Amino acid sequence: MEDRLKAAYKATTDGKFPEALRQFLSILHTIPLIVVDSRREVDEVKELIEIVREYVLGLRMELKRKELRDDVNRQQELAAYFTNCKLQRVHMRLVLGSAMGLCYKQKNFATAEHFARMLLENNPNEAQARRARQVQQQCSGKKDSSELNYDYRNPFVVCGATYVPIYRGQKDVSCPYCGSRFVPSIEGQLCTICELAVVGADASGLLCSPTQSR
Repeated sequence: MEDRLKAAYKATTDGKFPEALRQFLSILHTIPLIVVDSRREVDEVKELIEIVREYVLGLRMELKRKELRDDVNRQQELAAYFTNCKLQRVHMRLVLGSAMGLCYKQKNFATAEHFARMLLENNPNEAQARRARQVQQQCSGKKDSSELNYDYRNPFVVCGATYVPIYRGQKDVSCPYCGSRFVPSIEGQLCTICELAVVGADASGLLCSPTQSR
């Protein structure tokens, strides 16, 4: 599994997103067949599920964004939601740079400046830092030209099916296997992230070790 994860990370770094998504999904589909001996390994398996879940959600949104030709607001929203996924820093820098550039191009200056600031907080390389500082300088004090369904001041998770933010305090349902979150209307449907469990089902979650039943 660790080797597969490294391969999936590399495909992400190389921009081979369909390939990366396929590899991350194969990890999620193999984990239920793993048996481990200790509580520590159980925790490692659970952590692996969380890591992979974040990448599958992000990559699905990115591939969806690339399908959209005409809806520039939705393109920016999906790029913004990708920055909300928990990613390795090297990938977060790429995602932040993409969201910053998209928002700047569409004259959403306040949001572009937010992404520039986040990029500078993530140890960017020299070229990334220079670009982020330029955007900060040119966007300083300016407002967005259009309204996006994205409020970075309000904590949220992204629905794994509709790709809309579920802000703190709003109701949601989750997948009993991978833990992905969804708007309530998705309850009873197959999870679109792991493709294995029914959203909102009353289930035990993953049992991968005899230690869990003692």
